[in-house]
Amino acid sequence: MLKLILILLIVAAVASLLGFGAISGVALTGAKVLVGVVLVLFLLVVLGIIAIT
Repeated sequence: MLKLILILLIVAAVASLLGFGAISGVALTGAKVLVGVVLVLFLLVVLGIIAIT
């Protein structure tokens, strides 16, 4: 999932440099959502609610 976040951030950066604001915004929003999901999952694992086996 972290690879996908990095890919979306790179796509957003390149799209903004080339002047594609809408594509950049969509990619950045997707990256933000995935960062939120990763943080929530990490918090659940740290608190012991979800066990990774």
